[in-house]
Amino acid sequence: MKTAAYAAGILFAVTGAAGAQTLTIGAGAPVTSMDPHYHNYGPNNAATMHVYDRLVERDGHARPHPSLATSWRAVSDTVWEFKLREGVTWHDGKPFTADDVVFTFSRVPNVANSPGGFGGFLRAIERVEVVDPHTFRLHTRQPHPLMPLDLSSVSIIARHVSENPTSEDFNAGRVAIGTGPYRQVSYRLGDRVEFERNDAWFGPAQPWQRVSYRIVGNDGARTAALLAGDVDMIEQIPTTDVARLRRDQRLTVTSIASLRTVYLAPDYGNDGGLALVTDNAGRPLPANPFKDARVRRALSMAINREGLVSQIMEGEATATAQWLPEGAFGFNNQVATRRYDPAAARRLLAEAGYPEGFRVTLAAPNDRWPNDARIAQAVAQMWTRIGVRTQVDALPWTAFVARRARFDFAVQLGAWGSSSGEASNFLVNTLATRDRSRLTGANNNARYSDARFDTLAARGSETLDDAAREAIWHEAVALYAEEEPLIQLMQYVNTWALRRGLAHDPRMDERTVAMGVRPAR
Repeated sequence: MKTAAYAAGILFAVTGAAGAQTLTIGAGAPVTSMDPHYHNYGPNNAATMHVYDRLVERDGHARPHPSLATSWRAVSDTVWEFKLREGVTWHDGKPFTADDVVFTFSRVPNVANSPGGFGGFLRAIERVEVVDPHTFRLHTRQPHPLMPLDLSSVSIIARHVSENPTSEDFNAGRVAIGTGPYRQVSYRLGDRVEFERNDAWFGPAQPWQRVSYRIVGNDGARTAALLAGDVDMIEQIPTTDVARLRRDQRLTVTSIASLRTVYLAPDYGNDGGLALVTDNAGRPLPANPFKDARVRRALSMAINREGLVSQIMEGEATATAQWLPEGAFGFNNQVATRRYDPAAARRLLAEAGYPEGFRVTLAAPNDRWPNDARIAQAVAQMWTRIGVRTQVDALPWTAFVARRARFDFAVQLGAWGSSSGEASNFLVNTLATRDRSRLTGANNNARYSDARFDTLAARGSETLDDAAREAIWHEAVALYAEEEPLIQLMQYVNTWALRRGLAHDPRMDERTVAMGVRPAR
């Protein structure tokens, strides 16, 4: 299966005076590491994308195209052959070869202290065969038609820089040597990342000599920075500001349907009671109520999703019962959002043995996703109305992630961006059983496990026929909507605002990258 030639129109080239310009980006969430394999987390992926390339790249609509690999083909059902781009050099001038790919693949599943890494994208690989410096073959245990798409999530790093690089080495810049369009100049946690153009990049010439990637976590401050001219563009426009910024003649607003879905994730890791779930007198419950599907459905029916979309998101989202937007590969047109019915929710709770309800603490970040804490507060009010008295624990993202990694939460607000643009990404990484040996469930923070979903993920991943594979994803989505192991809320709309005079290619994966911004012609 050969790919099309590299699409130069996906990026852009600008010459002349624009070549010496600096682009300043106001990002909405912190970049927690510049190690491209440490955490599969949107802001980290967007920042490291400037420095490192992948074998296969995706455009703004999640469509794959060649990058470090110029072509690929299935030699047999269990062997993929990739041809590498010749003449590519690392930032220090050393040549890029297949040996760097082998080194990368060996490191990805073994990054120390990773809160959710990229190993799942390599789960099918049994061994790597180097044919020559610019050709390698991947031998898989079973047929794996998703291989090129999976590899679009794995950044390639250099072996010659260090045989055992740590995440701190990347953060400090000691091993921050990529092949990408920009070099990493400096990184300050919670503040900014500074980049400088790599004129030797194999892709189209970039118009920005320098890129300043600044973290402006407060929504109001981010908008104010744009209006004051302190930054050239911002992401995650506060929903309260979208209409006003669209009317401002000094600005351009871009938007696109998001691949990020928002959901509620109960903790399934304990059979007994949870510390943050009690009866109305404050006593721990004898059993984990979330393991009863009737409780989950009751909690789902208590949520007015259309109200969340209109009142909290001001129309910049879509209510949903599944994890992909309409039109994506695997979206099931037969699955509808569960009906808002608080009276039926109360009856289901009583049937499940909770006629008086119970108390629960819902955790959420307050600075990561659009309106994250406000969404949690609204859900808490809705649950309280059916007798599930809910308190919200809203935390800064850095504190939230640390506690999430310790499984401190009884139920949490979550969001996942299926960057591949098709159903396996969420299913394998977020819903499948946490299993290090099989490299599944790396981001399954609910500790949920159901063999039915594991089987569907495995079957779909090894099904070569596209129509048959999508039918399996439809089956998984239908089962998910019925069981509701995670309670889906909405699909975001991604928005950006830029000073007039700039053109922007919005991305469904919500990444804000300098490679998608250019002076308007």
